[in-house]
Amino acid sequence: MTGDRRPLLVLLLASALLATLMVHLRFVPRYVPDDVLLTVLTVGAGWVTYTLVFYALGRLTAAPQHQEFPDMRFADIGIAFLLVSMLLLLAFDAFGLPFDGLLGVYAVPALGIYAGLACIGWSIGRRTEAINEIVT
Repeated sequence: MTGDRRPLLVLLLASALLATLMVHLRFVPRYVPDDVLLTVLTVGAGWVTYTLVFYALGRLTAAPQHQEFPDMRFADIGIAFLLVSMLLLLAFDAFGLPFDGLLGVYAVPALGIYAGLACIGWSIGRRTEAINEIVT
């Protein structure tokens, strides 16, 4: 990575981390579970900023590889975690499990969603940095 892009990636990392913390600690608790629309919007915004954090980390920690692209196996694993976790949450809702009473049960798929988003962001960041190294 050239020296002129690294400060911008650090700025992206810091601002995305700050936005993620603000959304998850300030706005999500304000709307959960009373206002469904605002909850979905704030959680979605939190997921985007969380993924950007790991995208920036993936770009900052990527090792230069001139011969081949890094594999996207972690992105595939992340997509699997994300989809399976969302299906579990939908199944819990279909079975009528209350969110308020069984918060621990809902925590497992939530952790799977965040692990999946982290894998996706990190893998795309590594791939992007590899493409930039090949182009330059």
